[in-house]
Amino acid sequence: MARARKVCYFHDDLLGTYHYGPGHPMKPHRLCMAHNLVLNYDLYRRMDVYRPHVATDDEMQRFHTEDYIDFLRRVTPDNINDFSKQLQKFTVGDDCPVFDGLYDYVRIYTGGSIDGAVKLNNGDVDVAINWSGGLHHAKKSEASGFCYVNDIVLAILELLKFHPRVLYIDIDIHHGDGVEEAFYTTDRVMTVSFHKYGDFFFPGTGDVKDIGARQGKHYSVNVPLKDGITDKSYKSIFEPVIEKVMESFQPTAIVLQCGTDSLTGDRLGSFNLTVAGHGECVRFVLAFGLPTLVLGGGGYTIRNVARCWTYETAVALNQELADDLPPNDYYEYFVPDWKLNLQPNPSMDNLNSRHYLEGIKAQVLENLRALQGAPSVQMAQMPPALHSDDEQDEDEPEQRNDPHRGANEAFENGKDHDRQ
Repeated sequence: MARARKVCYFHDDLLGTYHYGPGHPMKPHRLCMAHNLVLNYDLYRRMDVYRPHVATDDEMQRFHTEDYIDFLRRVTPDNINDFSKQLQKFTVGDDCPVFDGLYDYVRIYTGGSIDGAVKLNNGDVDVAINWSGGLHHAKKSEASGFCYVNDIVLAILELLKFHPRVLYIDIDIHHGDGVEEAFYTTDRVMTVSFHKYGDFFFPGTGDVKDIGARQGKHYSVNVPLKDGITDKSYKSIFEPVIEKVMESFQPTAIVLQCGTDSLTGDRLGSFNLTVAGHGECVRFVLAFGLPTLVLGGGGYTIRNVARCWTYETAVALNQELADDLPPNDYYEYFVPDWKLNLQPNPSMDNLNSRHYLEGIKAQVLENLRALQGAPSVQMAQMPPALHSDDEQDEDEPEQRNDPHRGANEAFENGKDHDRQ
């Protein structure tokens, strides 16, 4: 068995009590279901479990605009009629509704991702997990795709205080457009997204030809896929692309977004991955042995979300789990089989032919070959990092080998990049 990793895990039961509204596919309740399985499989005994700190406005404004965060703080279902202009400006409405506790909700899930980055920066852990994070569609001053605050961008900015190069990998069925956009013009962050593309599928971005701009040219990697992709097909393109990315970019930290809407049977998705196949991507990435922040994301068949994130928590811990689910508080959700793993849909056609996948892979690898080696970064003294608790203050060095030059450019240019 592989060496035991030092893993930390962030969860707050309060997150599962928030509700986007009747009929909305995003259900934070899935976080309580996943956490309950983690508890009942006894995985919590093998890692450090923390309640995330509540992110401050200043922290969120490291990427988002002040007026946008101020709007999120002030708007409620009771006063929503007073904010008609802002609702339109910040695209808050149908997909991203105003609900009770919205501001607190975004601060908690964002705090968990920042905390995970701090733990990794301090060398306290090898892997940090925040299943409530991974909201990859939010823009600098715009809610999008059920996402309000982009915790991923904020966590990457925190990692950039210590790490010259951060790799972002996204296996949600939707393109990670908010993260790509934030870092489209910098070579400090490489974004790699595997997603459905075409048929007017949200968000409509992520063509293989979108590769970054200016200093960030070739540092955005997009792998557009079609309906029905299976574990075997996904593996055939995921592993060679990630291997080439690691070789070319040589990251010193990784952020992995594990949206489960790429699983078979998802309410909004159309892929045919099993829990084991999805988890194999996590296993493959963690095998490189780099500090890794593991985040959640999409996932709209909530029993399968819980299954997958429990399985992937076990992957991080190098633990094998019994396929029979243990008794848990949500046992009735898992009828009729009460199993951890999923079976693929045998009647779903895989529209990703071998020829198509080989063609996409060839284009992606050709783009990566255009890189002139991993970018080097000048070392500079940095201001103190963000802290998740008082204990970290005592161990915080006064100076950091931090190449921050590209980080400010990354989020200042975030929304107004020119695509080439």
